[in-house]
Amino acid sequence: MIALLQRVTHGRVEVSGEVVGEIGPGLLVLLAVEPSDTEKQSDRLVERLLGYRVFEDSAGRMNLSLVDTGGGLLLVPQFTLAADTGKGMRPSFTGAASPELGQALFDHTVRRARSRLGDRVATGRFGAHMQVSLTNDGPVTLWLRTAAPAAGG
Repeated sequence: MIALLQRVTHGRVEVSGEVVGEIGPGLLVLLAVEPSDTEKQSDRLVERLLGYRVFEDSAGRMNLSLVDTGGGLLLVPQFTLAADTGKGMRPSFTGAASPELGQALFDHTVRRARSRLGDRVATGRFGAHMQVSLTNDGPVTLWLRTAAPAAGG
């Protein structure tokens, strides 16, 4: 799984003019599922998102996690993060999971996050044309990946 996480002071997702997800301070995470991903990668990603120390402590150092700060988590499905941009002038999306697997693992990720954070988790809408707005704080933007283990090992 691939996640592009951004520390935000505010994040919001709209679909057809309707706000479907919104948070105050916290993390906005764009999330892509790859074909070999399983619930194991999803579980690991949730642990990393909740525990990753990207918020400042009283000394101004990034030593606090989302759990420590009590911030919100806005999860947004974004299959284009899995694009292959190595050749030509048009991205290939063969690196993205099928829509069925993508939705299943996105939904699993949301359930896992909500089991830890409750109503502090908001989401975009899988398969919808979304307008995502945010105020990046810092700016802090990080790319995380939880890859499936190599075959045979």
